Amino acid sequence: MQDIFAEDTGHGIPLVLVHGFLGSSDMWKPQIKFFKDDFRVIAPALPGFGCSNKINSCNSIECMAKVILNLLEKKGIKKFNLLGHSMGGMIVQEMAKIEGEKILKLICYGTGPRGNIPGRFETIDQSREKLKINGLKDTAYRIAKTWFIEEEKAKYFYLCEEAGKQTTLESADNGLVAMKNWNGVKNLKNIKNETLIVWGDKDKAYNFNQVEALNDNIPNSDLMIIKDCSHNVHLEKPDKFNEIVGKFLKRN
Repeated sequence: MQDIFAEDTGHGIPLVLVHGFLGSSDMWKPQIKFFKDDFRVIAPALPGFGCSNKINSCNSIECMAKVILNLLEKKGIKKFNLLGHSMGGMIVQEMAKIEGEKILKLICYGTGPRGNIPGRFETIDQSREKLKINGLKDTAYRIAKTWFIEEEKAKYFYLCEEAGKQTTLESADNGLVAMKNWNGVKNLKNIKNETLIVWGDKDKAYNFNQVEALNDNIPNSDLMIIKDCSHNVHLEKPDKFNEIVGKFLKRN
C-alpha cells in the first residue's frame, strides 16, 4: 500500500480532516489555519485525489478508511479527533466501525449513513453516466457548483475547482462506485464516540432525512444546522463552522 499525501501541521491533540468526493487536502485551508494553533491538524488526500492522485484509487469506503488508519498508524498516532465531510463522512463512520476506540471525538459533516444518497441532486448512476459523457473537468465543475449557495461565484469555489482538476477520471468513478455500494445504517447504534453532526440547511447533496438518521441512531450525538448554506459550510461560512467545531472539541 503506497503512502498517501497528508498535510500535517500544528501541535497538540491530532485533528484528522477527511475530504469528500472530488476533494483534496487544500479544501480545508481555512480550517488548517484556524485549528493549527491548538491541534496537530492532519489533512490526508485520499488515493487518486489531490496530491495523492498518482496513487491507485479505492472503489470501496472500507478501503479508504483503512488507508487513513494505516497513515495514522505509520505516524504513531494512537488517539485522534476525526472530522469527515460528505464521502469523507462515510469514511469516518467506517473508521469508527473498524477502530472506534482510537477516536476521541467524531464529527460527521454534510453526510449521511446511506451511500446511494437518497434525495441527492442526481443519482449516483446519473453522475457516473455524465462523467463518462462529459468528462471529468465539466462534471467536477458542475457538481462543485451545487456545493455553494452562490455556486461558482463563492469565495472558495476555486479550491473545489482546483481539487476537481487534480482528480483522475478513474478515481472519480471509483469514488461514485464506493459510495453507491456502502451502507452504514446498521452500524450507527454501535458508534460510542461523542459525535457532532453538522449540516447546511440548503444542502443539495444530503437531505435532512440523512442527518436525522445519524442523529437519531448514534447514541451520543448532537446536531447543528447552519442556515443559508449548501453542502460546503466550511467554505461558505468558515468562521461559523470553525467556531462550532472548536467548541465541540474543547468541551469536556
